[in-house]
Amino acid sequence: MSTDRLIYLPLGGAGEIGMNAYVYGYGPKDKERLIVVDLGVTFPDMDGTPGVDLIFPDISWLEERRNQIEAIFITHAHEDHVGAVGHLWEKLGAPVYARAFTAHIARGKLAEYGLPETVVRTASCWPNKVTAGPFDVSFVPVSHSIPESSALAIVTPSGRLIHTGDFKLDRSPIVGEPFDETLWKEVAKDGVKALICDSTNVFSTHEGRSESSLGHHIEKLVADAPHMVVATTFASNVARVKTLADAGKRAGRSICLMGRAMRRMIEAALETGVLSDFPKTVSPEDADAIPRENLMLLVTGSQGERRAASAQLAAGKFQGMELKEGDLFLFSSKTIPGNEKGVIRIINQLSEKGVDVVDDSSGLYHVSGHANQPDLSFMHQLVDPQMVIPMHGEHRHLRAHSKLAQDNGKLSLVCVNGMMLDLSGNAPKVVEYIDTGRVYLDGKVQYGALDGIVRDRIRMALNGVVIINVVMDDEDDLLGEPWVEIRGLPPQGSSNAPLEDILEEDLSQYLGRAGRKTLKDDDALEAGLVKIARQSCLSETGKRPEVSVTISRLM
Repeated sequence: MSTDRLIYLPLGGAGEIGMNAYVYGYGPKDKERLIVVDLGVTFPDMDGTPGVDLIFPDISWLEERRNQIEAIFITHAHEDHVGAVGHLWEKLGAPVYARAFTAHIARGKLAEYGLPETVVRTASCWPNKVTAGPFDVSFVPVSHSIPESSALAIVTPSGRLIHTGDFKLDRSPIVGEPFDETLWKEVAKDGVKALICDSTNVFSTHEGRSESSLGHHIEKLVADAPHMVVATTFASNVARVKTLADAGKRAGRSICLMGRAMRRMIEAALETGVLSDFPKTVSPEDADAIPRENLMLLVTGSQGERRAASAQLAAGKFQGMELKEGDLFLFSSKTIPGNEKGVIRIINQLSEKGVDVVDDSSGLYHVSGHANQPDLSFMHQLVDPQMVIPMHGEHRHLRAHSKLAQDNGKLSLVCVNGMMLDLSGNAPKVVEYIDTGRVYLDGKVQYGALDGIVRDRIRMALNGVVIINVVMDDEDDLLGEPWVEIRGLPPQGSSNAPLEDILEEDLSQYLGRAGRKTLKDDDALEAGLVKIARQSCLSETGKRPEVSVTISRLM
């Protein structure tokens, strides 16, 4: 009887939407050869992670097993799948495989941090394969909202796995390969042990719609607009950018791309052959001379990003262009949960300018890049796996998808980040729980979510800061009076006296009655000063601030 096992371990992306990182392993327990699928990021918010730039999965478990990693496979070029490659690759050191467009993006991320681009290897599609230890891995084209998205067919000694990545059933996607039912029958014909499957749209009960269904609606909207039209979408959604540009051109508009990310994505698509044609564009400088009724801007910032073109246009000017009353602004995208505040802020700013805003509420100007519930059921039937393991979703998505799979006659369970499954047998089995978490990129520094830095930042934001300085002479007596500075607190408390004066008086009284033992001990003295400062602030303001104490002793 073989002692080898086939394991699946999500480190990110299972129990959340974003930060995808999945591990597959085969071999004896604790000695498995490993492959990694995707290294993505998620994005911070001011409520929970103020000041943080990016969030990565905690890959400590992988780092400890660096020598067991055969390869890294990237399914597509969205940030939540490829965005951490430049930040985490050095910790893993394995070759990176991706299709041409994704490889182009991944190389750029490595080059940004001075890492060798040569570690990224361009892979061909099914039936071609990459052999990585005990795994034969093939890229299987799927339709999604970015070019050259792929599922992975992973052949192991214990059976065939299919990792869908992000996908939809789009048979006319404008850009990229259409969903090919015949191809998928070929991939699955020898049997599939487990389908590890996208769960994002499991709650959408209607069949997904094609990208090709949008063009005529957008064209009519643009043609009917009396003044300048601005449209925003995800820069990575090359098909949508092309749909918008083509519709604008047919409506008689000159097209101007604004925002570095959008220009970079279109250039990458043209360079890698993903796009063979794109309407001629004009520069922002030339756009200024075109009559407004003949102009359409395609801009970045569909999620309310403060520095993107949409936010800049809403606030004032961007690259010489300015929105005016009667212009039309189209959000050809869905707002990701958590980004609502930023988007609403932009909409209100546009409203103040007299700009008409059109969003996705009609369903005419956006289609999702993910499979809806009927599409997931179709995939279950088409692939006919022994078991279905939901991934890429919050817990509620995974649970609903697992129930759907069971209703379709498949074995299934909910597997979240840190839960290791053994897929070797006839049913998935939980065999281990791994400590997982998040790593923050804060400027140039990475640190763990539990290190307390962001927690302190939040506490300071909520409660303010008190800075205390005391000077002790060489006989451990107070020299002068304590000095206090406040930040993020009202200058006067409930007694209507300056808060700093109140704190200094209360601290002086404390020091006057403190015993010699306390005055000699910095730790005890600091603890006492912090306690008094917080008590005084609570009484005066209702807040318990963060307190910083500096004790200087003359020798």
